Amino acid sequence: MNQSKTQKILRRLLLALVLVCLLAAAAVLGPNAWVVLSTRGKLLTLSDPPPEDIDCILVLGCGVYSDGSPTPMLADRLSRAVELYQAGWSGKLLMSGDNRSKYYNELATMNRVAREAGVPYSAIALDYAGLNTYDSVYRARDIFGAKRIVIVTQEYHLYRALYLARALGLEAWGVAADGENYRGQTMRDLREILARDKDFLQAITQPLPTHLGDPVPLYSEG
Repeated sequence: MNQSKTQKILRRLLLALVLVCLLAAAAVLGPNAWVVLSTRGKLLTLSDPPPEDIDCILVLGCGVYSDGSPTPMLADRLSRAVELYQAGWSGKLLMSGDNRSKYYNELATMNRVAREAGVPYSAIALDYAGLNTYDSVYRARDIFGAKRIVIVTQEYHLYRALYLARALGLEAWGVAADGENYRGQTMRDLREILARDKDFLQAITQPLPTHLGDPVPLYSEG
């Protein structure tokens, strides 16, 4: 094989490699961009007029320490949710988090912090099977009967939560709970790209959540 043919083959291989890389990048970054751009208009702030007839403020859990105290991210979510409740956005906080074992209970912490901030028992609903964002939104609709919700989490996470809510037929708005810079946020942002891709597919397939159960009216006592 002469040098000219070898160079042609190498150029074709290089071109094929570039095309594969571009297609892979599009497959990863395309859904991510769509999730963000299609939900950006649903982000509100505490100073905005609240949407009417909001069924609940959905607070997404994200971690507690071994002593039962909330992580900084969860503390900011709870603080923002309490502010929205006190401002009259909704009469119910739906706390959704992970309680998959007796040794780990996000809901106990979330409930306690909200109560200490002055939210009455009757204004809090607890979803112990919100194991991930998809499950939390799905269960808000199917277990708690919510139709119009405001979601509270950090902004980077809100786009995905709002996208899932819309795909599941909910009318949803988001209010960010961003505080100081969180440790490890760069890696969290990178992982979120893949999480958005995953939930982009879940929004299409809409599998059942890990746990369902009997309906629980939002405004029932307990």
